[in-house]
Amino acid sequence: MSRPDLYCVFGHPIAHSRSPWIHARFAELSGERLRYEARLAPLDGFAAALRAFAAEGGRGCNVTVPFKAQAAQLADSRSERVARAGAANTLVLRDGAVHADNTDGLGLVADIEQGAGVLLAGRDVLLIGAGGAAAGALAPLLARGPRRLAICNRTPERAQALVASHQDLAKLSKTELLALDQQAPEADFDLIINASASSLAGAGVPVPVSVLRPGSLALDMMYGPPAQGFLDWAARHGASARDGLGMLVHQAAEAFALWRGVRPPAAQVLAELRALLAP
Repeated sequence: MSRPDLYCVFGHPIAHSRSPWIHARFAELSGERLRYEARLAPLDGFAAALRAFAAEGGRGCNVTVPFKAQAAQLADSRSERVARAGAANTLVLRDGAVHADNTDGLGLVADIEQGAGVLLAGRDVLLIGAGGAAAGALAPLLARGPRRLAICNRTPERAQALVASHQDLAKLSKTELLALDQQAPEADFDLIINASASSLAGAGVPVPVSVLRPGSLALDMMYGPPAQGFLDWAARHGASARDGLGMLVHQAAEAFALWRGVRPPAAQVLAELRALLAP
């Protein structure tokens, strides 16, 4: 019998990654034969690590912090999502070429609409942050037709640049897309998404409580202990708090479908993962 196809996730650090468990479960449930590993790439050696992986017969990989921008630059071809975000989290290796895609935003949208049951059409959305995570999420969020999507960031110029680069998509979806002052947004929202590094850094919530409406959904892209401060803040002020575990599983399902042409049961795997991680 031939060896199972090889896939991996690159990052630095990477030991904490749940991706090997998720993709192993996807493979088991869908009947796909593959091996999926976590690989630590040197901070200055991602390109070499990717070449070595391809030489071993690797068929595809996920890419996490801090290599997403490099992954986009190294690819031979890129999806429109990657071109807009300047970042890739999924690479497809085929016939000696590397194709880059970004499934983060698709995973986020799937978790908001399917997992949390909040349809984005007609909603008011606040996106906190303007780095790679926010950039990867913006186009898929706009595609769902929110009424208004505001971006706030510690460095206002970065938020304004994201607005400018996505204004054409906002017009297509009839969404008001704007940048707001992070300290005084002067508006409240149905959905607040924390895509900033504040949770990872253990910093406080970067926006005032006035952004919340009664029953708002407040989602942090992080999960586990890093997300807890944001989740506690949201719950304390009457919002529905959600971590990024669902986004992680749904973006993995999108990557799996790109690689294998099979859509795995993301909701089942998310429920199993939550049970596995429960204290």
